[in-house]
Amino acid sequence: MAEPTVTAVVIVAAGRGTRAGGAEPKQWHPLAGQSVLARSVAAFAGFPRIVVVLHSDDMARGVAEFGGRVTLVAGGATRSASVRNALESLAFSGVDRVLIHDGARPFVPAALIGRVTAALDHAPAAAPALGVTDALWTGSGGRVTGVADRAGLFRAQTPQGFHFAAILAAHRAHPGGAADDVEVARAAGLDVAIVEGEEENIKITWPGDFDRAERMLGRDMDIRTGNGFDVHAFTAGDHVTLCGVRVAHDRALLGHSDADVGMHALTDAIYGALAEGDIGRHFPPSDPQWKGAASAIFLAHAAGLARQKGYAVSNADVTLICERPKIGPHALDMARELSRIIGIGADRVSVKATTSERLGFTGREEGIAALASVTLVRP
Repeated sequence: MAEPTVTAVVIVAAGRGTRAGGAEPKQWHPLAGQSVLARSVAAFAGFPRIVVVLHSDDMARGVAEFGGRVTLVAGGATRSASVRNALESLAFSGVDRVLIHDGARPFVPAALIGRVTAALDHAPAAAPALGVTDALWTGSGGRVTGVADRAGLFRAQTPQGFHFAAILAAHRAHPGGAADDVEVARAAGLDVAIVEGEEENIKITWPGDFDRAERMLGRDMDIRTGNGFDVHAFTAGDHVTLCGVRVAHDRALLGHSDADVGMHALTDAIYGALAEGDIGRHFPPSDPQWKGAASAIFLAHAAGLARQKGYAVSNADVTLICERPKIGPHALDMARELSRIIGIGADRVSVKATTSERLGFTGREEGIAALASVTLVRP
């Protein structure tokens, strides 16, 4: 089976945003309790590596806001220099592809991100855009001086996606001063595919954009909940894997994959909230390629499917039911591992355990059961 593609995200937020007005740079302006930048970062939850480029004056604030959940890199004198700094920080990290996004676009939909990443299967670069539909004029001194042909014109958006080695080489060769990374890519001769953009993917630029953003946040939200339940019997072995953590035990759990009963329950909870069936629908046990597979593959797929449909995982709660092994000493590590795979803060994931008071199959220590609940939110 081929190695999975590793895609990193670079979010550029090193500018001062003076056109937007206000007492602080626009990326730090609050929108319904979260900064513009925090909302932009949250849109990419689930990607394995997120690099945020900040002005050197904002580093302490970045550490306080993101708490180690992203990699912070100091920006340069220009946008191009800032992006290059971020790319250089990823140069030896095993990244295959990169999405480069403006931190001032807090409403980028998951479906748009999915279109850009999918286009990279067939092109070295891809970027979202919207065709220009309004009439175009030239003007001077407050008067119309002419008209311009709008045929073939597009409004560029981000994230702009690239094969990592190609865009790193392009930035290293570029003299700087480019308007965006597509300009850098084209200067290096890269073919850039256009994918459909989204009107809601606005860029905060002017003071009035904050009011528009607040109105967008005021729309009704789509909230879904899902539940999952799973059971695995004990078999011979020396450890169990629960919520991604190896725990020493005098027996193992029996299953077609790694039998991670907690992760299976949580995966099914996400699929259930999406009305997408269960693990068996997406990873049939009859398919030999999934024998012994790490359950993180299943959970990552479910979380990715939620993002593709425009949902963010708001919180997840897993309860493990067993007499032994003791879960308490490992619960925080389990929550952290689940949060890493899903791409949300560890403070949004709970893992806890209970016994069945020696009743039933769990009480007789014949196996372990798990319950999970999840809440998905689409703004």
